[in-house]
Amino acid sequence: MAARTDLFTSPDYFAVDELLTEEHKLIRESVRNYVKKEISPIIEGYAQRAEFPQQIIKQLGDLGCFGPTIPAEYGGGGLDYIAYGLMMQELERGDSGVRSTASVQGSLVMFPIYQYGSEEQRKKYLPRLASGEWLGCFGLTEPNHGSDPSGMLSNFKDAGDHVILNGAKMWISNAPYSQVAVVWAKNEAGEIHGLILERGMEGFSTPTTHGKWSLRASATGELVFDNVKVPKENIFPNIIGLKGPLGCLTKARYGIAWGTIGAAMDCYDTALRYSKEREQFGKPIGSFQLQQKKLAEMLTEITKAQLLNWRLGVLMNEGKATPQQVSMAKRNACEVAANICRDARQMLGGMGITGEYPVMRHMMNLESVITYEGTHDIHLLITGMDVTGFNAFK
Repeated sequence: MAARTDLFTSPDYFAVDELLTEEHKLIRESVRNYVKKEISPIIEGYAQRAEFPQQIIKQLGDLGCFGPTIPAEYGGGGLDYIAYGLMMQELERGDSGVRSTASVQGSLVMFPIYQYGSEEQRKKYLPRLASGEWLGCFGLTEPNHGSDPSGMLSNFKDAGDHVILNGAKMWISNAPYSQVAVVWAKNEAGEIHGLILERGMEGFSTPTTHGKWSLRASATGELVFDNVKVPKENIFPNIIGLKGPLGCLTKARYGIAWGTIGAAMDCYDTALRYSKEREQFGKPIGSFQLQQKKLAEMLTEITKAQLLNWRLGVLMNEGKATPQQVSMAKRNACEVAANICRDARQMLGGMGITGEYPVMRHMMNLESVITYEGTHDIHLLITGMDVTGFNAFK
């Protein structure tokens, strides 16, 4: 497939850029240039072949996209949450699978090691994960337990200086190529703990998930634990219970809120450019009312989401953001992006389903992003419980 020239220009209808620092804009520009140079020309081919571009692991490490909010002493960027959001926005503008690779590494692997781990664990794992020398994954979802992780069956038993882990996880991004896995499992008392597994541990395997119609350029797999011996020093000392993995998911959902708007921007920008070039009935289709309506609505929803994400970033930086606010932003951004992709696909007609344009790939990717890190419906219920005080989950 011929490499596509990336002509993307970012919409900013309400001058949100004026709310950003110069450092924010420089970081965004560096990631945007990386995507234009290294991702856009190759990503359609990888998605068509359902291959993971392994070279991006080192590239993302070099760019500082792994754990950008982790302190510099552990190899992170020491950046704020708006910088992190902008990075995720630009990566997902390239492809949701590329952003997933970075999100999992930073929010679901590095964050829990930093937040819940021992100093020895931080020093051993974080610098190698930050640089891209090692790739990590996060094991929470199980074959029979997705939206209700408290029902997990993965468990470990005490065996002296180590524990014996059994169970399985599925739909795990990065799993087939990961050297490290942060896994959540129950002890003999039924308490949930986090454990760090390394590739090569006997009985630990990561079969690849095949046949996906979504996130085709992302590596997805299972984690299988068959009497795996895990040293006790690999257990997180500073967290017990479901609040551990849920704290990680809050950080990941924040990145998704920004990321999906990147995909929405790419589809809007593509549709806008196409509407000025494609002629029907003797004039550009952008001059017809219904096409202008679609573009106006796309831009409005992108602008609303940009402002919501920016405000959430400020609250995250101040330590005031609630998991419920992050939940709302994740659900909103996913829904907005999916709707914009569908409208853009219609505007492109038959061309919209081809790899010549990025729209259909974004559309298929977003079907996964709507579901992972909490489904659309679960996030609605999180907001509902927050405003009513009633728990509709049980």
